[in-house]
Amino acid sequence: MTTTLHSPPVADLLTHLFADARKTDTAVLAPYRTLSPEARAKALHQDYRTFYAQVADAYLPVSEALGRLLYALTRARRAKTVVEFGTSFGISTLHLASALRDNGGGRLITTEFEPTKVRRAREHLTTAGLVDLVEFREGDALDTLRTDVPDGLDLVLFDGAKPLYLPLLRLLEPKLGPGAILVADNVKMSPDFAAHLERPEHGYLTVPLPWDDDDCLLAVRTA
Repeated sequence: MTTTLHSPPVADLLTHLFADARKTDTAVLAPYRTLSPEARAKALHQDYRTFYAQVADAYLPVSEALGRLLYALTRARRAKTVVEFGTSFGISTLHLASALRDNGGGRLITTEFEPTKVRRAREHLTTAGLVDLVEFREGDALDTLRTDVPDGLDLVLFDGAKPLYLPLLRLLEPKLGPGAILVADNVKMSPDFAAHLERPEHGYLTVPLPWDDDDCLLAVRTA
């Protein structure tokens, strides 16, 4: 059986977007690659709004491997309600929405504070024929996800401003369903978030996913 993820127009669009992301991000992020990891982390945590405004043209996407995992986890969970923090240009959104389509439908709430990225992501989801599954929320996620988030969330992706990972987790924890799946990209830049998930009394089982240059964390809500 052919999946939405591996069929046109989604497959062709993702091939184009991943290629454009490699080219675009190489140029946009060049000034930051000369900084030490410590210096990059300091700049991000001191003023994350300024940092992300300066790299507004960059995709900062999930890897192709993580995208496939997001699709697989959403299918395996038979997810119906998904939250994504950090839409960017919609690469991860396409993977999640494809899985919801193949699950028979659902609701994907995705949030992004760069207006140009919201517009581009909406265009990409429209081209893919998946926009009907996606609710775009523009603005600071601590505001956009404070209300109208359904109970029983199946999966949450953290891939936005790293200083917000833990505050957002605390905001969304009451909405997580039993066995909910959390996926966080670049988790080394949010050590407090990782530490929270790894403490047994908080009710999660965590699995690091150290792929290539990425540092990802998978967690399952067990309590």
